[in-house]
Amino acid sequence: MSSNNDNQPHSLPEEEILKQRMDKLSRLREEEGYDPFIVQKWDKQHDLRYVMENFAHLEEDSGDESAEIVTAGRVMTIRKHGKAMFVTLADEYEQLQLYFQFNAMGEENYNFVKKWVDTGDIIGIKGHPFRTRRGELTLFVKECKLLSKAMRPLPEKWHGLKDVEIRYRQRYVDTIANPDVRDVFRKRTKIIQTFRKVLDDHGSLEVETPILSVLAGGANARPFETYHNALGLEMYMRIATELYLKRLIVGMFGRVYEIGKNFRNEGIDLMHNPEFTAMEVYWAYANYEDMMDLVEEILVACADAVGERKVNYQGIELDFNPPFRRATMVDLVREYSDFDFDQIETDEEARKIAREAGLELKGHESRFLILTEMFEEFVEDKLIQPTFVLGYPTEISPLSKRDPENPDFTNRFECFINGCEIANAFSELNDPMDQRERFEDQLKKRELGDEEAHAFDEDFINALEYGLPPTGGLGMGIDRIVMFLTNSRSIRDVILFPAMKPKA
Repeated sequence: MSSNNDNQPHSLPEEEILKQRMDKLSRLREEEGYDPFIVQKWDKQHDLRYVMENFAHLEEDSGDESAEIVTAGRVMTIRKHGKAMFVTLADEYEQLQLYFQFNAMGEENYNFVKKWVDTGDIIGIKGHPFRTRRGELTLFVKECKLLSKAMRPLPEKWHGLKDVEIRYRQRYVDTIANPDVRDVFRKRTKIIQTFRKVLDDHGSLEVETPILSVLAGGANARPFETYHNALGLEMYMRIATELYLKRLIVGMFGRVYEIGKNFRNEGIDLMHNPEFTAMEVYWAYANYEDMMDLVEEILVACADAVGERKVNYQGIELDFNPPFRRATMVDLVREYSDFDFDQIETDEEARKIAREAGLELKGHESRFLILTEMFEEFVEDKLIQPTFVLGYPTEISPLSKRDPENPDFTNRFECFINGCEIANAFSELNDPMDQRERFEDQLKKRELGDEEAHAFDEDFINALEYGLPPTGGLGMGIDRIVMFLTNSRSIRDVILFPAMKPKA
């Protein structure tokens, strides 16, 4: 993004350029009596996308002087050639060349731009479109106004992953330098809009539930803790919206959903950020099979909204054409390991096989917990194409309805893409007695040191005692879906301002 004639050579340290530009601003105010920071407004009538779409027909060395374009943007490069200048202007959508000519603008106006405008500055211009002899669509500038000065220089070079920390910490610089990053976040917005459209079309009501609560429920995760001074209460940032949304189903809202932030006090890696965006939806009189159909519908609609159903993700082709594969956890573990759960009758036998397979055990795991650990160890990373994993053990599913044909398992599924979970759903447990027993079991695990065990929520049980109809519930991680549909390597690439460790 350097300019061969920029007034501020990028070989200087940034702080030195900052000092020079501060001095230049002072001189501009003193010599010209002009302060760009008091400009109130510019009547921008066209974006650069409009120019490129509507004047693509212009032939070489021709223009349309009858078309006045009034636009604005950021100066990306400047090339000065005596009584002419070429400037690259960028707005939120496109970049376009500007042509400044001494004779057309007049000496005073031309010299003002030449002397005071630098790369990074925001300018407003009026002019008409033409195509140069070399075939480049250009705006012939008749009027230019300096709207804001950039005190710091644009990055001369942007080295991608080499500067990844700066990109995340200074997203405002990242999105100036990398139009592709802006495109990712436009697609993110389109994906979230698609979620809403699909759910709204199904008659679902969007609601809002508390972010702060005296209990952190709805998932097995470690919460962020805080303190409410006025009430004198320990409180928690929510880890999920589930329990509040199911209260609304009890309260005779037939179909509800929420899209919002959840917070989990866990590690940061390519797939995890402590603050993330999720969607949860609950439909009365539905079950987990309806939720599978809904997941397929949402993912297909999102893929269609931002591109195609066959997506290249980091060199792997992901196929979002339905139907997605459906398989039980028991069958998948059998497929990818020697662990045949149906042939194992005791916990000790399961622990023996798990040790032989190389799993580290504490010594008191049940065969159902070992089944889950075998799945995580040997299966998850093999599930590349969209896959529904069914039949989760009741022991690890405290909010799911039991499978009536096999009560040790629940009517639950998780959807995996590229080895990563992107959705979790079940036929919701609506038996208050059973729910109490499962909360008590989670409480015992918490007392044994499991900080992620589910909290005991007495009020939720109270709500169930008023009667929860048969209900299908679903949670989906929006950030991860955006990753896969935009070919983004890290979750931090699809969160505008991800969590970062403070600079040393």
